[in-house]
Amino acid sequence: MITEGLAWLIIALPIAGLLVNGVLIRAFVGSSSKYAGYVTVGVIGGSFVLSLIALATVMSDGPIELEPHDWIAIGGLNLTFGLIIDQLTVIMLVVVSGVSLLVQIYGQAYMHGDKSYTRYFAYMSLFTASMLGLVLSRNMIQIFVFWELVGVSSYLLIGFWMDRPTAAAAAKKAFLMTRFGDFGFLLGILYLYSQSPLYMDVSELYRAIEAHEIAVGVATWVALGLFAGAIGKSAQFPLHSWLPDAMEGPTSVSALIHSATMVTAGVFLVARFFPLFEHSDIMTLVALVGGFTAVFAATMGLVANDIKRVLAYSTISQLGYMMLALGVGAYAPAIFHLFTHAFFKAALFLGAGSVHHASGTFNMNYMGGLKKHMPKTYWGMIIASLSLAGLFPLSGFWSKDEILGHAAEVGTTTGNIVLALGLIAALMTAFYMFRAIFLTFHGEWKGGGEKEMEDAAAAGDPVPVGSAHSHFGESPWLMVGPILVLAVLAIFIGFLSNPVGEVGPIDKHAFAHFVTVENHDVFPTFETAEHAGAAPEFDFMVAGISTVLAITGIGLAYLMYMKGAISPVAVGARFQPIYTVMFRKYYFDEFYENVVVRRGFYKYVADALRWFDEHWIDNANVHLSNWVSRIGKSGALVQNGQTQTYAVGMVIGVVAVIAAFLIWG
Repeated sequence: MITEGLAWLIIALPIAGLLVNGVLIRAFVGSSSKYAGYVTVGVIGGSFVLSLIALATVMSDGPIELEPHDWIAIGGLNLTFGLIIDQLTVIMLVVVSGVSLLVQIYGQAYMHGDKSYTRYFAYMSLFTASMLGLVLSRNMIQIFVFWELVGVSSYLLIGFWMDRPTAAAAAKKAFLMTRFGDFGFLLGILYLYSQSPLYMDVSELYRAIEAHEIAVGVATWVALGLFAGAIGKSAQFPLHSWLPDAMEGPTSVSALIHSATMVTAGVFLVARFFPLFEHSDIMTLVALVGGFTAVFAATMGLVANDIKRVLAYSTISQLGYMMLALGVGAYAPAIFHLFTHAFFKAALFLGAGSVHHASGTFNMNYMGGLKKHMPKTYWGMIIASLSLAGLFPLSGFWSKDEILGHAAEVGTTTGNIVLALGLIAALMTAFYMFRAIFLTFHGEWKGGGEKEMEDAAAAGDPVPVGSAHSHFGESPWLMVGPILVLAVLAIFIGFLSNPVGEVGPIDKHAFAHFVTVENHDVFPTFETAEHAGAAPEFDFMVAGISTVLAITGIGLAYLMYMKGAISPVAVGARFQPIYTVMFRKYYFDEFYENVVVRRGFYKYVADALRWFDEHWIDNANVHLSNWVSRIGKSGALVQNGQTQTYAVGMVIGVVAVIAAFLIWG
């Protein structure tokens, strides 16, 4: 049985890990103490156990009702804080704490020998605590506080190796770009607060929407603000370009960002306020942005050479799937895909880190032949890639096809558009993932030679580290173990948690039923829950088409990168303009940096402010100084020390007083 005290402890334990590592261990033991890893694993392990208890409690007793506590009470400003422990909360708690625990275990080996080992685990504790606080928060202001803490944590971890200019630049880019979305989120909160301070409480907001107290126009403007925040955090178009650059942080950080924390926060935000979005007029916008992002990001994944960037584009694409699902009302499939995606995407990122640990590079052009040296990492990534591609019977098959099936069932123009986009993205996903697998693990080792380094430098590509930093062998068990655990979950967790028929004690559509039918605050009637995907019928046609497309993508990758039947160089030359545009990421970085920032902000806004400062503010200060100086000099003339001058001044003063008395007295 989870109590309020134990629920608060879920957040408090990682915060304690932050304090112990950041203050005690770093000060008294050292900046590279192995005990920092033990502390973080221990506290997050405790949060995971408590999260499982919370899940079991909600599964048996339903959502836990907890009274909010007074936070700020000044005049008419009354804010509360508290915890909301419902079905969405406990699912997210288990995902965040469970994946984070495996990442921390992995990080002990991956970060071994780093001079800032203690600082790394202190930051990871803060990151996990921030996300746990976000999903538990009951008040909108409280959500925003933890939302910003997630952003701060990601800034610290993306730029963890701060002595690298690229890492520092990536951290600043992520922080600034997500601030644009967060500004919209803040405006949405303020507008909703202006309607009623009571609406800051999530439960009260649900009640008000059900009672039709909030107008559709109000809901639309508030939802637009919240969606702007979600676009920034979940790297949806057009605020997507920060996420690939965020790969400059440690790979274990990337695994946590992409699977269970920062980027899933945007999807979680839309899901948390799903009744508000449904009551608004922007659901079509949410679906179209998600569908477009799913394909848009996948096209860049087709040509990326850095294995982590391929996975980054994959994350953006999969988050697009979740957004399009929420946009067509498929609440249960969206949360189900978030749940399964966490496991296979974490496995892929940890696998990429294991590959880097052996090869010394992330550039797939300088890999190859690693299968025989790293069989455990290879099979873990194969399973995770098949799950991501959506092949039967792995987890990704069930969650992705539920999204596509729901879009087909909707039958509207929007549903048909996003269904087509989702199917196109499925083909691309299978291709770019197995392109990465074949380039990394099959063929012959291509890195380490002087010629390759010279070629990379001449082309302006990242120079491979080389054979001097390569050791062809499997990674330590602290790294391989979490990969294999996540790979096993990627096989079974989808079907077992949400089976299409009864499986022993597990009911049909157990996951979907749990997050919809049993969540009465969000879905007060069975009809609304059913519309949100509580009991979807398996769509054999959609599943068949998506499976054929996935197999086609894998087959194309095999023909190009294994058999050589299709030359990648010839294809690239044949479609050179398209290839260049995708490789240059549609020139979004150049557009933002050169057009928006330099030509727009610097040239017009900053220059206008500079001109105003120089010609008005500075001139006003100069004129004011001259005026005061002249007054001072004039006043000094009567302060000359001569008695007659003072006598004349007194006479003038007396005359002035008498005259004033006679005139106005």
